[in-house]
Amino acid sequence: MKKINRKARFDYKLLEKYEAGISLIGAEVKEIKKGNIDLSQSYAKPIGNEIYLINAIVPVQGISDYKSTRSRKLLLHKNEIFSINAKVKAKKLTLVPTKVYTRGPLVKVEIALAKSKKRFQKKELLKKKDIERELERQLKDSVKI
Repeated sequence: MKKINRKARFDYKLLEKYEAGISLIGAEVKEIKKGNIDLSQSYAKPIGNEIYLINAIVPVQGISDYKSTRSRKLLLHKNEIFSINAKVKAKKLTLVPTKVYTRGPLVKVEIALAKSKKRFQKKELLKKKDIERELERQLKDSVKI
């Protein structure tokens, strides 16, 4: 199972990627393996000497007092955490989750250091995609004739 955060690629320019484990409870693991996770509004944040995934939505039924958007600790090596912390503070970058996937019995999260795109950059990207789509349609129509 692999869940990709498409919005991250559109909203940010991704610079460096890291693979991290994630601290979950049993019911969350089941739901993530089914593909029930929403990363579209989530981000990662260094707090002290740890990094947390914030605002990722994992809906779990049957547990009372469960908060689906709770913060979850990401498991990284200490030197990776210090490196990420330094880059986030120095270059004013954001940590964005790009993928959640399973590797055997483990659930992994791919996070990326990212720089936010400006509004005009997003509009240019959409225009470029529309032009490419139109060219492909015209090519298909010319082949059919």
